Amino acid sequence: MQAGNSKVNLLGLDRQALEAFFSRLGEKPFRARQLMQWIYHRGVTGFENMTDLGKGLRLKLSEYAEIRLPEVADEQFSADGTRKWLLRVDAGNSIETVFIPEPDRGTLCISSQVGCAMACTFCATGKQGFNRNLSTAEIIAQVWLANQRLGAVPGVQRAITNIVFMGMGEPLANYKHVLPALRILLDDFGYGLSKRRVTVSTSGLVPNLNKLAGECDVALAVSLHAPNDALRNVLVPINRIHPIAELMAACRNYVRDQDRSHAHITFEYVMLEDVNDSLDHARQLVELVRDIACKVNLIPFNPFPGAVYQRSPPETIERFGEYLWNRGIVTITRRTRGDDIDAACGQLAGRVQDRIRRARRAPERLEVPV
Repeated sequence: MQAGNSKVNLLGLDRQALEAFFSRLGEKPFRARQLMQWIYHRGVTGFENMTDLGKGLRLKLSEYAEIRLPEVADEQFSADGTRKWLLRVDAGNSIETVFIPEPDRGTLCISSQVGCAMACTFCATGKQGFNRNLSTAEIIAQVWLANQRLGAVPGVQRAITNIVFMGMGEPLANYKHVLPALRILLDDFGYGLSKRRVTVSTSGLVPNLNKLAGECDVALAVSLHAPNDALRNVLVPINRIHPIAELMAACRNYVRDQDRSHAHITFEYVMLEDVNDSLDHARQLVELVRDIACKVNLIPFNPFPGAVYQRSPPETIERFGEYLWNRGIVTITRRTRGDDIDAACGQLAGRVQDRIRRARRAPERLEVPV
């Protein structure tokens, strides 16, 4: 183990990895639990302040380890209470993280990649392209920083009650770093969140979805957005590799697990005018998901520069949702939050640009199959 630039960022280690780290230092594994409590329960990152660790151990930690956080480059406040942070991470990259307050909860939407390779045509991040995966430390740092910025009082007040991996990137494409982050979020010595309060959203990387089913029990949201392969191939290009039948089989497997007998899948469905919002699409969607324990989340499309779609009218969204409800599918229309600061679903891009001026330009129309 070497000091200097090779210091280990302890935010990137789940409890098992942290125990191994302390063993390499010649220390007892229980030190991992003590350190996690300082970082995640008390919000302390300076080793010198971790008073139940001996002086010698604190010196070792200073030599071999660090707790390094991204720089907060910008913070924006929406009229509806939503907050968005632009964070500068390693390698000169930037990501965005969003906090959405509700009367009974506080949801933090975190990123897992810089950009995204899935190229979903209705998403600003997909239009940006892919740069790199975030490390586990960069993922967890978003939660730590948000707690700090929101003024959470350790042991008294929890500002963040729910975590959703719905920010920039495809979480299951960064499985190596997302899995330890999930374990830290669920660990009683970490953030201690209920498995139903941590949600991973995926566009449909079936092999890693099946892997997740066997390794970590969290809530699952699937970015479906189309009820047939021809349309989904255009909207969500990963469908060309893992078509809908394969994805639905993975979803059934996920909820069939005995530990998830009480669980359901959330199918996310962005509402695009004259693209996927007809009653025939609703009929196809019912047939597709009716045998899966699920709910459908209808998402009014949120515009961004260069977008080729328009949001479905409110009456179309209502009619679509009623069709699903009347056929036994629990359906919720997501309330748009933070769109005045480009923080709504599908708008995150991790860079500063004049989006409002560009969004006013008349978009081109994209021909899609029905």
